[in-house]
Amino acid sequence: MKFSYSWLNEFLKKDLPNPKKLSDLITKHVLEVEEIEKIEGDYILDIDVLPNRASDCLSHIGLARECSVLLEDKLNLPEIKLKEIKEETKDLIEVEIKKKEDCRRYTTRVVKDVEVGESPKWVKKKLEKCGVQPINNIVDATNLVMLEMGQPLHAFDLEKVKGNKIKVRKAKANEKVTTLDGENFELNNKSVVISDKEGILAIAGIKGGKKAEITNKTKNIVLESANFDPVSVRKTSQAINLRTEASTRFENKIDPNLTGKAVDRAAYLIQKVSNGKVTKGRVDNYEEKRKPKKIILKAQSIRDLLGIEIENKEIKKIFLKFGFKIEEKENKFEIEIPTYRLDLSIPQDLIEEVGRIYGYENIEPKLPEVCLIPPERNINFFWETQIRKILKNAQLSEVYTPSFVDKKDLALFNYKEKEVIEVSNPISKENTHLRPSLIPNLLKTAGENQKNFNTIKLFELGKIFLTPDKEKEMLTGIIYNSKKDDSFYTGKGTIDFLFEKLGITDIWYDEFKPTSEDNKDNIWHLHRSAEIKVKDGKELGFLGEISTNISEKYGIKERIVCFNLNFEKLKKFIIEEKEYRPLSKYPSAVRDLAILVPKRAKVEEVLNTINSIKGDLIRDVDLFDIYQGDELPNQKKNLAFHIIYQSPNKTLTSKEVEGLHNKIIEALENKPNWEVRKF
Repeated sequence: MKFSYSWLNEFLKKDLPNPKKLSDLITKHVLEVEEIEKIEGDYILDIDVLPNRASDCLSHIGLARECSVLLEDKLNLPEIKLKEIKEETKDLIEVEIKKKEDCRRYTTRVVKDVEVGESPKWVKKKLEKCGVQPINNIVDATNLVMLEMGQPLHAFDLEKVKGNKIKVRKAKANEKVTTLDGENFELNNKSVVISDKEGILAIAGIKGGKKAEITNKTKNIVLESANFDPVSVRKTSQAINLRTEASTRFENKIDPNLTGKAVDRAAYLIQKVSNGKVTKGRVDNYEEKRKPKKIILKAQSIRDLLGIEIENKEIKKIFLKFGFKIEEKENKFEIEIPTYRLDLSIPQDLIEEVGRIYGYENIEPKLPEVCLIPPERNINFFWETQIRKILKNAQLSEVYTPSFVDKKDLALFNYKEKEVIEVSNPISKENTHLRPSLIPNLLKTAGENQKNFNTIKLFELGKIFLTPDKEKEMLTGIIYNSKKDDSFYTGKGTIDFLFEKLGITDIWYDEFKPTSEDNKDNIWHLHRSAEIKVKDGKELGFLGEISTNISEKYGIKERIVCFNLNFEKLKKFIIEEKEYRPLSKYPSAVRDLAILVPKRAKVEEVLNTINSIKGDLIRDVDLFDIYQGDELPNQKKNLAFHIIYQSPNKTLTSKEVEGLHNKIIEALENKPNWEVRKF
């Protein structure tokens, strides 16, 4: 909005500082001054008035009030010296408001025997400097009051108001109106209008109509000063694409207590510039009067929020500058807020007022002093994060699959109706049940991606749903390699790597038994699967090749290996503390060992037998070759191992190494149909 420097000066007892200093002061404490322009010896300040301050600062008096606080000056309000004739306003005009929510207050005055003509120069200059085009002395007076006080007004030719009755009502559907500038608008039944018994006089809060226009022949006028519903005005303005100075103010709310003062001021100016005669009294429809609100504010709250040591008397002084009524009781302030300050409703609003007048530049910046309490450790989240990192380091990619499966998956995995949870409002026919396992959706993902990748290594850590009140968190992985038949050993190596990083020891792989409570027996290949167990034979999950009966249904033709671990059981065996073992400075001794075993024998059985020989000198055992050829006996395979011997205290002698190595050979040869082949 454009503000005249000289006009602002009229409302203060003292002279304002020069325009540049005033601009800096307003920008620092109130609103941003975007531009200063010199026009005909005056300075025009273009100020960006924010919506929260539109109710009082879209007016010269409102901004002058702010300046008076900043400059510690008194406000000099304009005079209103009406000379009323005996004839009463209520005998000349009647007002009816159909719905109180559309118009909170409607105030009118009648001025008779006006002489419509050109406005005096001082009126026209004020309007032109603020960007308003002068029209005639009646309309100009209403516009002058709007710029001065912030209350839009409108003047109707009383003789053209049929029946001498004004109605505030909703427009009829498709009702038309012609505005003062000759534009035609079609309204909907949500728009509020001002009408007489014959038709529309004005679009409420936006623009006057042609019907009761002020002309040079007008003798008697009725002044409208109303408080319309801001939401209704905004919606109508948007609907008809018409925005005016009046609608801008109504959209941002106006104090309803302003209408009376504004209509009196307008009547006074019209009386002055047109020799009009003001009738006695006002017609004022104002049932639910707006009263000043009271806010309780603790003095310490101001100091705490602003971070300053400000005395109570200084706080009180600031509020008194604003003209607020204030009472101090027991280090608390009870503050009565004038109705024109619609932006103040909670204690924090008042603290902001203290801060901006005190000056934010005067507040010394300080780092906050707080007591930092570390959050309670979420052990589940911690180990979930660690496991994800470990598996990603093992070159597995994490995926997130849907928490739902369809009936085809359930039938394929042999799930019965009572074992699964049906969704009452499924988002699609493919998502009818909560997933009882992570495996089906991982197989779908692998099947969809095999055409693009030769190797697929995926894992998911998520919940499965067994009954409405029972769910489990599972860690499941899928490993697939179309070029090599080593997926099982890759899977086993992944599990070993994971458990090593988690500090889980005494892991072993037991023969698959189709009685597990956590797995369906038709999922796994009977001879290429193992139960993963730890101390005391406690089962953590499964590692194995998926049965071809299932994998082929997902379009997977090659062997695909899956590990399926119960996360809730797994985390019980995780050891967070790491034991540091220094590297031995003594050399190691390596012995190779090959053994012929039946084809059905598992590598883990051999490893378990070797590790059963208790000896601190066995540092590691590695399988480096599996061979099955025609030259071997029927139904036999050859397994070759590196066995590494090392002592942390001394260099081992050949005798010590051979003694321990022979014990291992003896233990292996005690197994039926096992034959150690010595190098």
